[in-house]
Amino acid sequence: MDSAELLKLATEAADRSYSPYSKFRVGAALLCDDGTVVCAANVENRSYGLTICAERSAMVSAIAQGKTRFKALAISCPDADYPVSPCGACRQFISEFVEQSFPIRFGGSDGRVVDSTMGELLPHDALHELSDK
Repeated sequence: MDSAELLKLATEAADRSYSPYSKFRVGAALLCDDGTVVCAANVENRSYGLTICAERSAMVSAIAQGKTRFKALAISCPDADYPVSPCGACRQFISEFVEQSFPIRFGGSDGRVVDSTMGELLPHDALHELSDK
């Protein structure tokens, strides 16, 4: 699956967002190593700290399905007129499960996209030394 198709799936997932407070829909499409795609959307809560981002939701869902190896991630924010990158919490969460070279594509409603890597989004990730991987 190419990155354009993955971003399209992320945009479709954003339509399932529960975002009554911010009105800021986000969708994510996570390509797993076995070729399956796990899609998710952001889910808000009145207590914003309990909100879960689409990116983390997709990864948690994939891991709950026994998938732990990933090939790419696409994120769509159709309510933004510019490409919106993952938040800091998502960057840290994603980095737990992928290498620095892991591709991440993100886009907004204007058609522009950004192709990046985990290493570009979190360049000084020193926490991998804590893992037994």
